[in-house]
Amino acid sequence: MEKSSLTALARELLGNARSGTNGRSARTVYGGHERVLRQTVIALTAGAMLDDHDNPGEATVQVLSGRLVLAAGDVSWEGCTGDHLVVPNTRHSVKALEDSTFLLTVAKP
Repeated sequence: MEKSSLTALARELLGNARSGTNGRSARTVYGGHERVLRQTVIALTAGAMLDDHDNPGEATVQVLSGRLVLAAGDVSWEGCTGDHLVVPNTRHSVKALEDSTFLLTVAKP
């Protein structure tokens, strides 16, 4: 069994994002290319974003801190600390409205 603190990791990654040049930082906490399930903690500073990209499989976003917008075309959903968003099965983007961290969970077929 493995245990880790998402709160501590999110705080660390947000510090990295703030000191970096692109305003973002991420680390996979479970899974990877060799597994179906992958969980990654991502930190974005206010205004930073993940540009439009394809959804590689079923995915969810759990906002750990801050506020962000998940957008797919003309439709968008705002999430804040504690919110759980289902990622649409289409191209989408994520933009931080304020310094934010979230857990991205993806299950690849």
